[in-house]
Amino acid sequence: MYDYFELTTGREAGAVQSVARGLAVAPVAPAAVFAPLLGYPSNTVLALFPALEAEAALAVTRAPGVTSALRTRLSPTARPAPGAAPAPGGIYVHNWFNIDAGAVEEFVALSVEAWPDFEARFDARIFGLFLAEESEPDRSQGARRLLLMTRYGDLGVWQASRDPTTDAMKIFARRRELTRVSLARSCVLLP
Repeated sequence: MYDYFELTTGREAGAVQSVARGLAVAPVAPAAVFAPLLGYPSNTVLALFPALEAEAALAVTRAPGVTSALRTRLSPTARPAPGAAPAPGGIYVHNWFNIDAGAVEEFVALSVEAWPDFEARFDARIFGLFLAEESEPDRSQGARRLLLMTRYGDLGVWQASRDPTTDAMKIFARRRELTRVSLARSCVLLP
């Protein structure tokens, strides 16, 4: 299990870096801390932690410089492997998928089927595909949410990887049929 936080900081210069530095020395070390690039508000810090106890999670949301926080519990699916960490460099795209609740297994299977071709063709590596803990809105809408974290060499690689003629993209097109909506935003991994 993991905890994924979207933390909002103040607007002062250096606020994102200050919060990120504070998280790096937290009692429970984060698996990764990201700063926004495209699609996120500029005063956002994204942090992935191994599953936290309630008190530790509360400490993250109350860290100095954090003005608001959203916590999502995540379960890894096919990736990441236990103890894996995101590779430095490049950019990361955090892509949230909202799918039909009964389609989770097929969605994950299609993803796993496409990844070898995708990773062989591009300077890209899937770090993780996570299933979000079911929320009340998920239950009432018959939906589930998944978060896909992918590292790309740069934004140009991301653009090139949209080529619909590759084997991977043909499989991803089948996965798209299971998707109600997706939202992809980019960020950078902080040291």
